[in-house]
Amino acid sequence: MNRTISVLVEKDSGGLLRIISLLTRRKFQIESITIAGCERKYYERLTIILTNPNKEMDQAYQLTKQLRKLLNVVYVEDITALPSVHRELLLIKLQLNPTERNEILNLIDNFEFIIKIIDLTESIIILEVIADSRKVIALQKVLEKYKILELIRTGEIALTRESLLN
Repeated sequence: MNRTISVLVEKDSGGLLRIISLLTRRKFQIESITIAGCERKYYERLTIILTNPNKEMDQAYQLTKQLRKLLNVVYVEDITALPSVHRELLLIKLQLNPTERNEILNLIDNFEFIIKIIDLTESIIILEVIADSRKVIALQKVLEKYKILELIRTGEIALTRESLLN
């Protein structure tokens, strides 16, 4: 089972390096790590997804404890057990013949809430998929039967749900 750790850090040039150094030194099993600006002007939010089927609870606890000791870390929380929203972005460029193009357009009609066409020509289509990681992975597997020219996925991001906490 994956564990989701949410971290709020002060923006500073060496902050991410210290966190990556800690993860590397302690040999944490990382599925993904995402860092971006957040609601606070001089801060960034990290989402760290840990994988370790044998000791995931202990590993997540150790990581949260060690992250709290770092200079630029303001807040750390293991949000795995909390009601939360998880999202990931996939951009994929496919080369298609006319039949495949029609198949993809039909597929998009069935998944209109999570797939958008970003660019479309006679033989090339760029799709944007935004969903939880399981759906992104499932759609990526469906699209593997077509000729993939380029593909990139962001790491997973997550926020706790307030509506289910009270």
